[in-house]
Amino acid sequence: MTQIETHKLAKLYDVGDEGVHALEDVSVKIEQGEFVAIMGPSGSGKSTFMNIIGCLDQPTAGEYLLEGQQIAGLSRDELAEIRNRKVGFVFQGFNLLSRTTALENVELPLLYNHVPPKERKKKSLSALKMLGLEGREHHHPNQLSGGQQQRVAIARALVNEAPILMADEPTGNLDSKTSIEIMELLAQLNRDSGTTIILVTHEADIATFSKRIIRFVDGHVMSDEEVKRS
Repeated sequence: MTQIETHKLAKLYDVGDEGVHALEDVSVKIEQGEFVAIMGPSGSGKSTFMNIIGCLDQPTAGEYLLEGQQIAGLSRDELAEIRNRKVGFVFQGFNLLSRTTALENVELPLLYNHVPPKERKKKSLSALKMLGLEGREHHHPNQLSGGQQQRVAIARALVNEAPILMADEPTGNLDSKTSIEIMELLAQLNRDSGTTIILVTHEADIATFSKRIIRFVDGHVMSDEEVKRS
């Protein structure tokens, strides 16, 4: 099933008296269960593309369909509802609340969805266990390593059972060994659960964990290729 589809997507920003195209004429299809890396230099449009397909921003022109639903023109509340149900986000900076425990951080999306406390705790503990964090539930972020913090962030992104996980430079603040551990975890998640993963990265070695690499340059898709395994 085609999960994400864009047709001639464009994003124009006004900079002074001029318009700058962050994206132009971007047409992409991503099927359910794919693991796709979005690559490109700084300013290439890769993060703008992720923000649009993650329903964090709206295109200036073109179409975006998420599981067949037309997204352009939806209200803020409608976009928030789609994000809550369909997309989990993981960022470079972890974005954990410093004064709350790992368990409480993971529970947040369920809290917003008004899930009862008992069920909320059960689901969050299960997510933490799946990410190898059993026994760390009551640790605060400053008591966890960078890799453990990113695992908490991934657990939080997955706890709502969203079918799509979007990761923006998830290894950017991690050492090389921990980066590989996180990427192996994401690859296993994709294999085992069929979660669609869309990864923004500028690191070629990180992108090779995906199954497909889309490269952006100056707001355009320059290449779209499957990752070849030796």
